[in-house]
Amino acid sequence: MRRFRLFFSCFLVTLFLLPSVGLSYTGEVVKKHKTPGKIPTGMTYDGNYIWMADRKTKQLFAINPETGETVKKISAPGYWPMGMTWDGETLWNVDVKGGIPLSENYDGVVYQVDPEDGTILHTVSTPTNSPRGLTWDGKYLWCVDNDQDKIIQFNPSDGTTIKSFKAPANDPRGLTYDGKYLWISDRVRDEIYMVSPENGSVIIIARAPGKFTRGLAFFNDNLWAADSQSDELYQLKVDDGTKYRRTKAHQATVTYTHKITNFGPGKVKNADIHVAIPKDRPNQEIKGDISYTPEYTDVVTDQWGLKTAHLNREDIGPNETIQFEMKADATLYDVRYFIYPDKVGNLEDIPKDIKDQYLANNEKYQYNHPTIKEAVKKALGESDNPYWMARDIFNWLIDNMYYEMVGGWNTAPAVIERGNGSCSEYTFAFISMCRSVGIPARYVGSLVIRGDDASLDDVFHRWVEIYLPNYGWVPIDPSGGDDELPRNQANAIGHLSPRFLITTQSGGGSKTMEWTYNSNDSWVTEPKTHVVSDNFADWEPRD
Repeated sequence: MRRFRLFFSCFLVTLFLLPSVGLSYTGEVVKKHKTPGKIPTGMTYDGNYIWMADRKTKQLFAINPETGETVKKISAPGYWPMGMTWDGETLWNVDVKGGIPLSENYDGVVYQVDPEDGTILHTVSTPTNSPRGLTWDGKYLWCVDNDQDKIIQFNPSDGTTIKSFKAPANDPRGLTYDGKYLWISDRVRDEIYMVSPENGSVIIIARAPGKFTRGLAFFNDNLWAADSQSDELYQLKVDDGTKYRRTKAHQATVTYTHKITNFGPGKVKNADIHVAIPKDRPNQEIKGDISYTPEYTDVVTDQWGLKTAHLNREDIGPNETIQFEMKADATLYDVRYFIYPDKVGNLEDIPKDIKDQYLANNEKYQYNHPTIKEAVKKALGESDNPYWMARDIFNWLIDNMYYEMVGGWNTAPAVIERGNGSCSEYTFAFISMCRSVGIPARYVGSLVIRGDDASLDDVFHRWVEIYLPNYGWVPIDPSGGDDELPRNQANAIGHLSPRFLITTQSGGGSKTMEWTYNSNDSWVTEPKTHVVSDNFADWEPRD
């Protein structure tokens, strides 16, 4: 048995893993204080103090963010105080029950409050019955409604809705505005989202610090969150330069089998099997040696730098099977990127060698085809930011296609014209559209844990990586984003769960793998000889 292991210099490994081993990340708790009340709800910042509403005490508390000390408190304007915001001079507090202490009387109102003594200066009905979070954008108020699952911008004078979007997930609670983006917490998901106020797109997904995060506030480049289960106030890091975070390490052993069976009646004169060799990536670490049974003939590197273990056999008789196995131990990670669009560079910042490789056209992508040109024209907005360009293409595809395995891997124009496709076909369409506008794109292919830790995978999965200046290669799965919830759409951008062992990285048309992934085969036979190939992965947990 021959064993193979990919070795990297210590320098390269250090550079490769550096972003993932950093201790800081978006959403990391910097410090925390106990809340002055037992059921904190809304929160805002007035330039000096954090104001926090509390439903139990029906008070509004002013808190020193450095010490957590309560420096002032006033009576809440109603009996069920929720979200709070500051307009530069006065407080605003939303009451979910319209200021009436009556069960099931969900009829939200917003009060403008004098922070000196709690005097109510103005009252307006909200454009929704169950408002929770509240924030101010300099001109209008915003609220989230956890019953209708909406984000709503409205006029503070009369409550007229200006615009509204679907909430990121199904139980939005906290809301704040950082001067450019909205931040929204979700009670059930225990997550916090950075959201575009232009179209409601979720850009960042971060873990909430507690199990019932309600109030949110943003100041001094930090996000603050109040949690009514832990009764704590948290200061959280935002945009500290960390590109991604790795969590949920999962130990697994996978045995990948590729076999060729000759059903005769003639001989297979010559057969080749190529099995892609997995390597360390942000989402995975290969532990120990990768083993192969039987011994491989040699290791081949294609034009994309992909290494394959190559097995060659001659004179395979009728009813004879050639089986090639790869066995690897791996640690798989949940990887989440924190991509801030303003930090993404311009297309001109992309290195020439990456452009030369991953902007190339070919028969599968055909990005000069009229169908691709028309799709890109419809998809793109006005932004020339590579993130938003890719996001526009992503959104257009999930709006205009649906997932279906219809057989074959058709060209990008054919897939878009048909309006449906497999993960591979979504991948080809997305790569084609990205390359056509100057965004380098490639695909990766993987073996997948299917539910149980001990499982069989004979379906596999493929998705895209795009190159974003200042971030590098970022995973994006256009077929995985085909979902109604904005949160789930965004989860397919810059995120991988610990279910995937990536084996293949390619621009397509590989001299060894062609357009397939994980493995590939070819053979030469005598006339009328029937040959069948099969490939699958067996997973088992590793202690």
